[in-house]
Amino acid sequence: MVATAKTSRKFNIMIVGQGGRLQYEAVIFCASFRRHNPDFAGRLIVAEPQPGPLWKNDPTIRGEDTRDLLTELGAEIVPFETRHFGQAYPYGNKIEALFALPEGEPFVFFDTDTLVTGDLDAVPFDFARPTASLRREGTWPQPELYGPGYTGLWKSLYDKFGLDFQSSLDLDEPDEYWKRYLYFNAGFFFYECPRVFGQTFLDYALAIRDDPPEELACQSFDPWLDQIALPLVIHKLGGGRDTLPEGLIDGAVTCHYRVLPMLYARESDAAVNEIEEALAPNRIKKVVKQYDPIKRMVFQGRGRKVREMFDQQNLPRREQAIRNRIKREGFWMR
Repeated sequence: MVATAKTSRKFNIMIVGQGGRLQYEAVIFCASFRRHNPDFAGRLIVAEPQPGPLWKNDPTIRGEDTRDLLTELGAEIVPFETRHFGQAYPYGNKIEALFALPEGEPFVFFDTDTLVTGDLDAVPFDFARPTASLRREGTWPQPELYGPGYTGLWKSLYDKFGLDFQSSLDLDEPDEYWKRYLYFNAGFFFYECPRVFGQTFLDYALAIRDDPPEELACQSFDPWLDQIALPLVIHKLGGGRDTLPEGLIDGAVTCHYRVLPMLYARESDAAVNEIEEALAPNRIKKVVKQYDPIKRMVFQGRGRKVREMFDQQNLPRREQAIRNRIKREGFWMR
């Protein structure tokens, strides 16, 4: 799909860069971003968690070569403090990093394991009406046989925060089917102010973690806490499912590949070609080859072998089935 209108406001883009796998994924994101967005007017921010009591090890980006390359690719490495999550729940980085962004300036957050394949200025973001990724499976909640169903579980959260539950439902989907309830993958989201979004996200996530409704007594929050709180935040701030045209984010403009074997197994030819071309320049290759999965999957052809295992037009319906086959064949890496 091609966008029919461009975003009219300048905005910033944020990913999280942390020592280890994420710093190399940050290079992939920034390299592919600059290929398609050379004249981007906003800031490209790599938010970096700082050492503190909630981290067992130093979470900062390792190696001056990686830091220098990110800067060369036009990214700003911006530190943020970890006060609530850290090692125990690293997905909380995406919440706490929002406080490092400039207040009052529109932003788009992307998970670091995202490939940019098009012009982000061509995406008509309505920053007053946030949304997030609908490329997801029904991973949460998991209703118990004798406990509340989807309606009872989700409604308990809307009631806890004083939100209107009924208006969040997709009435085209049947009762007690997971898609009827507002649920996103947290691989991207956006809003007109990171401070407002971040504070709401933080408040809701902490309240769910520390004082959940009794209906959720048998539900797991790890690793789903961010995806439990996110639809409540979006609903609170006036967003919903359909505030972006289909086919752009998680489509023609970005690809949330999650891990490299999954990229090669199921994503488009354009995405596979993009990662190989984006990482081909020697100054980039020299850095990312330090990470063994990138070296083997991208540069030594292991990814192409994974791709040959699947018919991309007839993939298994569930992601876990794809992962399991890759693992059985001995090609899984992350």
